[in-house]
Amino acid sequence: MKQTHEETIFALSSGRLPAGVAVVRISGPKTRFVLETICQSALFPRRADLRTFRDGDNIAIDRGLVLYFPGPNSFTGEDCGEFHLHGGKAVVDAMLSSLYTFEGCRMAEAGEFTRRAFANGKFDLTVAEGLADLIAAETESQRRLALLISSGAQAQLYSSWRSELIRARALIEAELDFADEADVPGSVSEQVWREMRDLADRIRKHVANGKRGAMVRDGFRVVIVGAPNAGKSSLLNALAGSDVAIVSDEPGTTRDLIEVKLDLDGLPVLITDTAGLRETEGKVEKIGIGRALERAAAADLVLTLTDLSNPVVPVLNGPEEGAIVRIGTKSDLNFAPDNAAFDLTISTRTGTGLDELLKTIGERAVAAAANLSDPLPTRRRHMELLAETSREIEAAILEHTAPLEVRAEFLRRASHALGRITGDVDVEDILDVVFSQFCIGK
Repeated sequence: MKQTHEETIFALSSGRLPAGVAVVRISGPKTRFVLETICQSALFPRRADLRTFRDGDNIAIDRGLVLYFPGPNSFTGEDCGEFHLHGGKAVVDAMLSSLYTFEGCRMAEAGEFTRRAFANGKFDLTVAEGLADLIAAETESQRRLALLISSGAQAQLYSSWRSELIRARALIEAELDFADEADVPGSVSEQVWREMRDLADRIRKHVANGKRGAMVRDGFRVVIVGAPNAGKSSLLNALAGSDVAIVSDEPGTTRDLIEVKLDLDGLPVLITDTAGLRETEGKVEKIGIGRALERAAAADLVLTLTDLSNPVVPVLNGPEEGAIVRIGTKSDLNFAPDNAAFDLTISTRTGTGLDELLKTIGERAVAAAANLSDPLPTRRRHMELLAETSREIEAAILEHTAPLEVRAEFLRRASHALGRITGDVDVEDILDVVFSQFCIGK
């Protein structure tokens, strides 16, 4: 449903200044008046015109392109416009200062253009979140997944599930209201519960795959663990290509988590260096070791490092065996490794084994992310609401001795939870959180 905003908003929508071109966006009821006043001429919709831009004192600001998009056929659903200026700071400041002089015009807040588009029904919340992820995408996999979600694929999936729930409720309520009618047989509800079992199974699988979506969005988590002086910081520096961690012969140098981000095969990979695992009385070092064990337990892949010249094998309780790669370090010192004890041997000094290690990490990340053609859930709120949906459907199925009215209520609550993902129902409490993630001008 289209909403009417009394204020007209504007902002710089392009990147950091200075730049070759700067785009100033404007949206709201006074858009056309502002555009034609600054250009001092009438404008044609959806056509780029070359104009001289002038302020209220008729002083030229710049010469560039202007575009006018009448609502509702615009990004926000209301009248929109764009000034394409030279990307100098003084030029943009002059344009923004001129826009401030118009009554009812103000600078847009973060994400306000997109929020108006959502309010005017141009897309749902999942598409808005996909746009935010597309802007923030740093790797090819993040771009592809964000583009898929921003295209509406996720919204279509959740809307189809919600339609199934609403249809199921309608059939049950029809059986309640017209139980005596010949064209509404009592066996209808049995068909409904079969369909709901199938839907619950699909949602459970979708939630289980959500870890892949979070991995693509937030990164494949790799944690390096080992005894002090096993070469953890040296390995992190070698993988990062810079000295991000202190390397010293003194045990216990690393006491906190140090993290770098890599792009391997188009996937974001977060590699974390941790404190050396050993018995210690130092309070700070104990905290660091505790954090190391916690991070390793939650990692997608753990690299356990053992110094071949002084083999102390780290003991971990958290990660599964398949999530561990056992690495012998300092192979350049020519200590003969026990090949059965290690998956790889490396030397950060000579570079031996590093390419193979990177290949192994990349292959593990790609295998974990798997197929990116599905509209996977990428955010915690999606996962929580999908889990709530699944719980409500399962409650409706399991409470087979309860009255149909009660079981129908479980389905209503399930459809309500799904509606909160897309923004179809009662989402005022999360709008500020969603749209605050956007930059000003988007």
